[in-house]
Amino acid sequence: MIQERDNQTPPASARAEAARQKMLSAALDVFGRYGFDGASTRQLTEAAGVNLQAIPYYFGSKEGLYIAAAEYLMLQVDTHISGMRMRIGTHLMALDRAGEPLDEKQARLFLTEILQTMVTLFVAKESESWARFLIREQMEPTEAFQRVYQGIMRPMIEMGRRLIGAILGEDPASEHVRLRAFNLIGSILVFRFARATVLAQMEWDTFGPKQLEILRGLAAELVDVIGPSKGGAA
Repeated sequence: MIQERDNQTPPASARAEAARQKMLSAALDVFGRYGFDGASTRQLTEAAGVNLQAIPYYFGSKEGLYIAAAEYLMLQVDTHISGMRMRIGTHLMALDRAGEPLDEKQARLFLTEILQTMVTLFVAKESESWARFLIREQMEPTEAFQRVYQGIMRPMIEMGRRLIGAILGEDPASEHVRLRAFNLIGSILVFRFARATVLAQMEWDTFGPKQLEILRGLAAELVDVIGPSKGGAA
């Protein structure tokens, strides 16, 4: 008698994909903690609970696993921001086709949404391994950085620049707008990259729902205060 499919062992392809995903998740953590050179293949496979042959089998080499881990990071981030990015991008493209400018009020709403999404993402536990990986790539960029930058960072930064430019009435490509964009990004990333300091100064035990709501309010406040500098600099 043929058994029901739900009672069968998962097909080899499903088991292989599950093992691959487990390796990528473990690799992000291990590479983030020890760097590419410091992470041994044994550490990588033990963290994932697979044998040593799994790396060449699934990724070709340790280098292949490292690049795949960066792409996995992009995929994880994209699951949180893709809907927002597509919706805002579609609105901007529609304005471009119509030859219409972006309204300042709408630009502020979009920018607030981006910053609130960022702060929600970066205080979450799952972003811890991403942060370690990215910090190392910021300090010593490799091909992995180029992939993450082109795939996630650059599109979001350029979208932010366009919104800031609309608020200030300035060219999004100007040096001033670029710097304002980095200033805003840094104001959010501090809650991940300086997590321990923030918790100590705020006398918080963790970033729970109450703290997250406060930080989302701060993100909105950061957008509200954007305006031309008092000195009138361009």
